[in-house]
Amino acid sequence: MKSISEYIDHTNLRQEANKAAIENLCKEAVENNFASVCINPVFVRYVSEVLNKEMPKVCTVVGFPLGADPIELKVAESRYLIHQGANELDMVINISALKEGDNKYVQFEIERVVDAADGNCVKVIIETCLLTSEEKKIASEIAVAAGASFIKTSTGFSSSGATEEDVKLIRKSVGLDIGVKASGGIKTLSILNMLIEAGANRIGTSNAISIINE
Repeated sequence: MKSISEYIDHTNLRQEANKAAIENLCKEAVENNFASVCINPVFVRYVSEVLNKEMPKVCTVVGFPLGADPIELKVAESRYLIHQGANELDMVINISALKEGDNKYVQFEIERVVDAADGNCVKVIIETCLLTSEEKKIASEIAVAAGASFIKTSTGFSSSGATEEDVKLIRKSVGLDIGVKASGGIKTLSILNMLIEAGANRIGTSNAISIINE
């Protein structure tokens, strides 16, 4: 049985984060056996060198936080970040295209990023707080068809984050073979456990240390 720590992407995506904070994030991730360290792209090479292939994965973000970059930029960013040492990419879909019903565009951009990731894990952020229930279902199904490893609820930078209802809906939409990452506003152990019970098998939070010490 997995420990709570093994569910967690230990996250610092703050604009003001500096190397000292990121180095400490890595230290905490190693000490507590977190699944990954999730950081902004500028720190990927540094984190890769600090961890030096230790157990926590190097996770970073693509098209973050708005998802409004052209496909070509998301692909180039993905290739660059894998080359820099990233093992996992959390990409934001083009929310506007999804809401306009351009499902082919959304699927194509995910497929391109998955291809650029070269076999590494791609988590697709659908920003649930901006979508209707039907759009959440459609986005999740598109991501699966495009080869994503996980569906991720939120960036943590929009109007709200993960909810129990959304995690349940995504899990029901994608079945048991695809990962579901809950993120955004996860600050307590009770919330974390609720989301795991709802179907999440990865948790993104910047509050990991306080959570595991409750």
